[in-house]
Amino acid sequence: MKFRQSLFWDANPEKLDPERNAQYIIERILDFGRDDEVRWLKQQYDSARIKKAVEKSRSLRPDTKKLWTLILQKT
Repeated sequence: MKFRQSLFWDANPEKLDPERNAQYIIERILDFGRDDEVRWLKQQYDSARIKKAVEKSRSLRPDTKKLWTLILQKT
């Protein structure tokens, strides 16, 4: 997937590696991503990895963290 510059405003989206930068990518997409980006995220990473990223995140907005914690409990 080609990442939007507006989603990764503080980095060069072309240089992001989905494995090496997984935590950062997951956080940004869960916080600011569009539906198609969230679908890509769910295809790219298993739910355990996304849950772990949400749990250890210090940068997700509090409301976003609560929402995804609830959503991911069901998976």
